[in-house]
Amino acid sequence: MKEVFSEGNIAGVKLKNKIIRAATHEGLADAVGNPTDALIQKYEALAKGEVGAIISGYAAIMQNGKSPLANMLMIDKDETIPYYEKLVDRVHRYDTPIFLQITHCGRQTFSKITGMPTVAPSSIKDKLFSEDIPHELDDAEIYEIIKNFANAIERAKKAGFDGVELQLSHGYLLSAFLSPHMNKRKDKWGGNSENRFRIIREIMERAREKVGDYPIIAKINGYEKSKDGLKLDEAILIAKYLEKSRCDAIEVSCGIAEEGFMAVRGDFPFDMIVQTNPLIKKVPKILYPVAKLILKHYYASPEPRYLFNVESAMEIKKNIKIPVIVVGGIRRLEDIENIIRNELSDFVSMAKPFIVEPAIVKKFREGTQLQSRCLDCNYCQVGIEKSSLKCYYGRTCAKPMKGVNDLNKSELKRSVDAMLGR
Repeated sequence: MKEVFSEGNIAGVKLKNKIIRAATHEGLADAVGNPTDALIQKYEALAKGEVGAIISGYAAIMQNGKSPLANMLMIDKDETIPYYEKLVDRVHRYDTPIFLQITHCGRQTFSKITGMPTVAPSSIKDKLFSEDIPHELDDAEIYEIIKNFANAIERAKKAGFDGVELQLSHGYLLSAFLSPHMNKRKDKWGGNSENRFRIIREIMERAREKVGDYPIIAKINGYEKSKDGLKLDEAILIAKYLEKSRCDAIEVSCGIAEEGFMAVRGDFPFDMIVQTNPLIKKVPKILYPVAKLILKHYYASPEPRYLFNVESAMEIKKNIKIPVIVVGGIRRLEDIENIIRNELSDFVSMAKPFIVEPAIVKKFREGTQLQSRCLDCNYCQVGIEKSSLKCYYGRTCAKPMKGVNDLNKSELKRSVDAMLGR
């Protein structure tokens, strides 16, 4: 366990161990997007639980980038800074660094939520957020978004955050620019990889002018499910672009929202969907079995269920020098030890395990627990549509998990080759 619980470093920010709380929308902002006391208490519990660092739930940089989920954090104006200062101060009392994840939701929202048209790099309708065809951004609008990202980073620094994380994954706006599945532009913002990366490069340039060497990390997709989606070979190239743009670390995830439970794998929570989704409530109950089959076909999580980004992180790490963080299906201390010891990734991050157990890192360190109690039922992922984030079960998980030690080198190579299309 020595490697896992030794001190880590990201751009001069000291982490007490190698386990990070991944960004998770908590639904605990106030009506205008400021963090509430309830959110501060949640982060304080994580800090008390000895997490190495916290990456906040996403905060939107402007109003048309708000999430369809209620009570999202906002970082769109200077008036938010004092509220974030209070949050950061409480976390820092426990010598725990905290990064603010910033985003623009792009086409993955609804105009009835933002009061404005949804926007995207290309006018392609999202299969999940199918309210309307998004407006294709023009040059002036793109430069406005770049300016707002840089301003948000500057606000995060003023509020005392140890750094920011750019959300470049899961189908949000910057992810959409990077993905050939969502970006079909023929101008300087689309086409080849370098052009699709242009908006991020310009955000980094503008931000560096404002905040200097302030830590900026990024979360990217290692691969996407769609046939024309981003694949591992291009993710490696994007990682190289990020490093060249003075990004300080890269967190590796996968998938976009319309691909279903790619990034949050586990059981298909149809019963919870029935309780929360207004469209399903309109379906006669006698047709629920059919609806369940249809939805599960389109949105059920693929295999493997655990450790599904480790291979991507491993390949990306081979190609860059800045730290790599891997997220996705990490549940056992043994796996974390193997990932860190074998240098498959520099850090690991987890989301759902911290929902049921904010102090899981302390339990790991003390040896009182070796595995997360998370059942991966995904009720929390659906329940967040109607209420703040919480675990609905939290029983001890008895299902056997296939760990890193169980994956031999040939299996790893086959997985990587499949993602690269070799």
